[in-house]
Formats: sequence, structure tokens, C-alpha cells
Amino acid sequence: MTEDRLRDALVTERREQADLLAALRPEQWDAPTLCDGWRVREVVAHTTMPFRTSLGRTLLELAKARGDFNRMADRCARRDAVRLPPERLLASLRDNVAHPWTPPGGGVHGALAHEVIHGLDITVGLGFDRLVPPDRVAMVLAGMRPKNIAFFGTDLAGVALRATDLDWSHGTGTPLRGPAQDLLLVLCGRRLPPGRLTGEVATRFSR
Repeated sequence: MTEDRLRDALVTERREQADLLAALRPEQWDAPTLCDGWRVREVVAHTTMPFRTSLGRTLLELAKARGDFNRMADRCARRDAVRLPPERLLASLRDNVAHPWTPPGGGVHGALAHEVIHGLDITVGLGFDRLVPPDRVAMVLAGMRPKNIAFFGTDLAGVALRATDLDWSHGTGTPLRGPAQDLLLVLCGRRLPPGRLTGEVATRFSR
């Protein structure tokens, strides 16, 4: 998988998300997502923060959060969601679809994973039937390392994830089946709406 392919997929994902967000009704910006405590506007504020914030400012925010990245991300997303109206958040995404930002140590793959996962937080939370192209999901899954999965703290002991639309699996144990994009969300600690996953342990990963 070349960096150019990853970059093309990243730009396309951002552009598609911008088009989707542009069609939302005002009240949908205040709808909950799969990110606990975040509405659509907080998620978009989070994904677009790197486009508006310098490295120095980010380090300052991290220091304020005593080095806790999740605390920093939550604080900044909530602040920007109040400060910036939906049209400003949308413009921040649309104007930066080719932005070179990558997460520390994550490279272009990390940036693509960031966009795809948070995009699914929004669309699944809203009940939309958007399917991320399987090859794009496969790119994200191919780059998921044990340290990435451990970051989310998901307990997958005794569970075998089995994608129904890709030749992809993870772990051993009781099968948990579903589309690859839904299993990606499981890896990231999200609990999904009922009926999206199948298997004896499906309720363990459902809301």
C-alpha cells in the first residue's frame, strides 16, 4: 500500500464527509454520535482541530490537560463546538481536504483511520446507511497494530471478529460477525446499535 494511495483515500474521505455534512438539517448537528457525550458538532470540531491549531498551541492545550490527550481532545472539541457554528466547521473541513496533517507517529494511515472512524461515529449515530468503500476500510484495518487497538482499551478476550464483506478477521474465540466498518468500530471501543452485529456475543458490543 503506497502513501499516494493512502493520501488519495484520505482526500476522498474528507470530501465525501463534507458533502454529507452539508446536507444535514440544523438539528442533526446536535444529534448524538457514537462518541460518548459528543454531538455531531463536537466530532467535526475534533477532526478539524488540526487544521486550525498550530503545533505550539496543541502542546499548550496538552499541558493544560496534564498530558492527557483524551482530556485535551474533549475540552477542545466542546469549546470549539460552542465557538464555531456548523457552517464554520463545515468550511474548515471542506477547505482542508488535502491538508497534510498526520497524528504523531501515525503517518498518513493514522490520518485516514482518524477520518474514517469519526465519520462512522457520525453516520452510524445518525442512523445513516452510508457504506465506506470496502477497499478504504481495508486500508485502515491493514494498518491497525496491537498498540492502536490497545489505545482504545476494548476487551476482545475470547472474541473472533469476522468480517462479512472483506477477507479479514481478528482474534480467536466466539465469532462476532458484521461488515468490516462495524468491526472497525468495535476495535475502537464503540457500542453499536442493535442488529448490526451477529453472534452469541453481539449484545456485548451493542447499545
